[in-house]
Amino acid sequence: MSLSDALKAAEEAGLDLVEMSPDANPPVAKIIDWGKYQYQKMKDQQRSKRAAKVSDLKQMRFGLKIGGGDLDVKLRKVRGFLADGHKVRLQVVYKGREMAHKEIGYELMDKIIELLSEESVVEQKPQMAGRNLSVVIRST
Repeated sequence: MSLSDALKAAEEAGLDLVEMSPDANPPVAKIIDWGKYQYQKMKDQQRSKRAAKVSDLKQMRFGLKIGGGDLDVKLRKVRGFLADGHKVRLQVVYKGREMAHKEIGYELMDKIIELLSEESVVEQKPQMAGRNLSVVIRST
């Protein structure tokens, strides 16, 4: 169909002639209501944005002297974060003179990583930052 015929058909229908694929040979055009098309496109973008899962970085802090029961509770919470698809930063916090025994924190971090090895993968190896030893994990 020629351009003039297409424009005439669009005018008769009271709609707009919109070029959809200019690179095609011949170019592809549609006769549509441009305002309605833009509105639907905007609504689709909003729907897809709502449907997209946002992955946050959650954080769980552990003290060096944490007990077995407290550790289990915190690990249960971390497993919940991983199940929801979040990344989790595990942080061992040193207080006072605990900095003199950094190896205890590394042992605790290794124990935590071992307990979570079924559900997670270490994304960032343990590193010291001030008085914190941290590692980032994500679900498998």
